[in-house]
Amino acid sequence: MRKTTATPADVARRVGGIPAQPGRTEAGSVTEILVPGDGGPVRPAVIAGAGPVGRPGERPTVRLRDSAPEEQPRYAPEWLELREPADAAARAMDLLDPLRIRLANLPGRSGLAIHDLGCGTGSMGRWLAPRLDGPQHWVLHDRDPYLLHFAAVASPRAAADGSRVTVETRRGDVARLTPDALAGASLVTASALLDVLTREEIETLAAACAGAGCPALLTLSVAGRVELSAPDPLDQEIAAAFNDHQRRDGLLGPDAVNVACEAFADQGATVKVHPSPWRLGPENVGLTAQWLRGWVGAAVEERPELAERAEPYLAARLAACAAGDLQVTVHHSDLLALARPTGGAG
Repeated sequence: MRKTTATPADVARRVGGIPAQPGRTEAGSVTEILVPGDGGPVRPAVIAGAGPVGRPGERPTVRLRDSAPEEQPRYAPEWLELREPADAAARAMDLLDPLRIRLANLPGRSGLAIHDLGCGTGSMGRWLAPRLDGPQHWVLHDRDPYLLHFAAVASPRAAADGSRVTVETRRGDVARLTPDALAGASLVTASALLDVLTREEIETLAAACAGAGCPALLTLSVAGRVELSAPDPLDQEIAAAFNDHQRRDGLLGPDAVNVACEAFADQGATVKVHPSPWRLGPENVGLTAQWLRGWVGAAVEERPELAERAEPYLAARLAACAAGDLQVTVHHSDLLALARPTGGAG
């Protein structure tokens, strides 16, 4: 079975139930909504729905490739809600000015059409839409109608200058994007997505953006580096095992940003990368504890021989977290790829 990876807490599985899922449709259908402008002994408990769950009949949040019927990873809204403030604080503001300049110079545009891939509950739109001027129409792509429902109803209503923001949802496989699927797109966005793609899938994404002539803002890809206060000799072993876990089955994990830079550059895009670390302290106890459980759990799943030492390590780290004595930096990278616009503009 594929061990799908995203963030550490995303791999903290074996969780309880989540609320009933509204608006569920049959597999393969497309839902459209318009919102007007108004493994070893280390098996710690996690909050309900904080990571991928493999329950019969559930649809994956982002289906990146064809997989066996029993492989149904999904990201539950509880985890996405928990991480949203840290994501918002981490995203690289320095990439917004070059993005705004490119969007302002796109040819033949009367408003922005923004495709958000693997949108989850829509946190990228809530962060970015109020930072861009002009009318915006967001097209939210995800496999999970439950998360699409959250994303649609919680979408922002106004741009930075008060212009109207609308949203449409599309349930489908983001790995099969083509330039036709992105026809008319002004911008492609994604958050915490690159590291769960293969090299071929990133190349497909880069080609689709180049074919559509639109830039891509791809945020919060793991960089493979973690720093914890009061360093412990086991920190590096767990980090290395977690990184190996992320690279399973051809997924890129911490190598994704470098591969994406190459793929977009090969398509003629100008690529800018900026760090976007989570900096977690006493005000982030809930997120830090959840992240720790998933981080250590994934490492042990990858290297079961770590289990005996990892159990007391995790207990000590969680105790320090609960006491407000733990600070963690989880390194990510944001990538802005400025494709050559179609229609003759430079």
